[in-house]
Amino acid sequence: MGFLKPYKLRLLLASIALLFTAAATLSMGKGVQVLIDQGFGGGSVDDLRYAITLILTLGGAMAIGTFLRFYLVSWLGERVSGDIRLAVFDNIVRLNPGYFETNRSGEIMSRLTTDTTLLQTIIGSSLSMALRSSLTLSGALVMMFITNLKLSLIITVGIPLVLLPILVFGRRVRKLSNQSQSSIASVGTYAGEIIQNIKVVQSYTREPYESSAFSREVERAFSIARKRIFTRSLLIGAAIFMLFASMSGMLWSGGRSVLSGAMTGGELGAFVFYALMVGSGVATIAEVWGELQRAAGAAERLLDLLNTKSLIDDSGRSKLANDRKQPDVAFNDVTFSYPTRPEFAALKNFSLHIERGKSLALVGPSGAGKSTVFELLLRFYDPQQGEIVLDDINIREMPLKQLREQMALVPQQPALFTADVKYNIAYGKATASEQEVFAAAKAAHAHEFITQLPSGYASHLGEQGVRLSGGQRQRIALARAILNDPRILLLDEATSALDTQSEQLVQEALQELMHKRTTVIIAHRLSTILHADKIAVMDHGQIVASGTHEQLLQSCELYARLAKLQFRDSGPGD
Repeated sequence: MGFLKPYKLRLLLASIALLFTAAATLSMGKGVQVLIDQGFGGGSVDDLRYAITLILTLGGAMAIGTFLRFYLVSWLGERVSGDIRLAVFDNIVRLNPGYFETNRSGEIMSRLTTDTTLLQTIIGSSLSMALRSSLTLSGALVMMFITNLKLSLIITVGIPLVLLPILVFGRRVRKLSNQSQSSIASVGTYAGEIIQNIKVVQSYTREPYESSAFSREVERAFSIARKRIFTRSLLIGAAIFMLFASMSGMLWSGGRSVLSGAMTGGELGAFVFYALMVGSGVATIAEVWGELQRAAGAAERLLDLLNTKSLIDDSGRSKLANDRKQPDVAFNDVTFSYPTRPEFAALKNFSLHIERGKSLALVGPSGAGKSTVFELLLRFYDPQQGEIVLDDINIREMPLKQLREQMALVPQQPALFTADVKYNIAYGKATASEQEVFAAAKAAHAHEFITQLPSGYASHLGEQGVRLSGGQRQRIALARAILNDPRILLLDEATSALDTQSEQLVQEALQELMHKRTTVIIAHRLSTILHADKIAVMDHGQIVASGTHEQLLQSCELYARLAKLQFRDSGPGD
């Protein structure tokens, strides 16, 4: 209802059209009575012409009302489903990354697409049919009592018997619909994961296994859908049988009244017309009820996603000075565990100071907590203890938008979008001019290979940049960071995918870039961080030593061991 509020006028017009159509439909019963008693029984052509004209006029009114009702209600269905889809997506993109560790992306996509499409169908047609049938059902019952009290009582006794299966089976249909939607989401998730990793599947010749596993997922979804269909079919069948049983009793009684002269054929015709309307209304409601229950299940899933709140509070109001000065960064006694591994501390009593305008490299074995430093600095997560400050401002007290605008992240596995080169480079600065994009690409040594692509900067890269090599994707990500011109640069093994020649060129570009800003580098290859202002060695979520390369070779056994392994066959400058 909240999503319908902005369209109150159209909703009002649709309601008027609905009432108008119901009135025209109900009036048709009197038209049938006039046609039988006056048109056929009047004995003159004028009487017949009058009756036919009345029927035609009522039919035209029904057609106009139905057109308006169908158009307005269908418009509302499309508009509201689009608004719901947008509202859900707006909430999804603001949820903390931890949410996506415990919720499958395929299920979220199913809710965003399949569930909203189902709601669109319900609001646009099924709900309209249910409302129309409810109105005509109520009106037809009133007209039946006006036409003949005795026959109406027979029909009225049968209506609770018809409604009983709707109430009994309705809840069951709703529950099964929820399960059915979840199973469809599982099928989509499984297929998406396999397609995304198709090269791994084929390289290990796992195609038969994956086909078999997918078949099990499909069969499970079908099994749930079959139960839902069976229950819904039983609902419809039981309702229709009960309805016609009561109508048969009515026709038997009414037929005897006509034969005895207690009522006219026109009255019986009108009564049968209203009885059929009651029957049609009940049958429609019985059929649509299952759809409405299914929609209720979809709505629950959507509202659950819509009402999910991010665990990262964005109520901060403190702001950094807007003077483009590189900020000073400090981690003060930080302890943090990921939500999915609360018993394991990724960082423990972690303290680190990164001087403004200086470069700091983080090194250490895998699992030492290096990437966690980036995750916390970008506030993808908040630490359980301690604080992170920029220029003496706790980052929790800063607006997320302003905090993240200070930084640019170049990850080890660059994320590219299914769009052209220009869009991917300008992703962090959509207002950038072509010249700015070209300059950033040149600085990242990407301009040369981009111009050799079929459409240059307008070349589409495919899903996740699949049409580029690893090194090319990395240079596009570097160009994006350069264009964003951040105060804090975060490099997560940013040259790992480059060949030796490209790495040397990009390292030169990075050296120029790093002079102007506070830089934090995660490095596994020590040769890439020999010229960093400071190196911090991490192990088990703590800083075990810090200093320059030469100092650490003398003072830190872990760093010396890492250096010995890496420089065994080559000099440190190679």
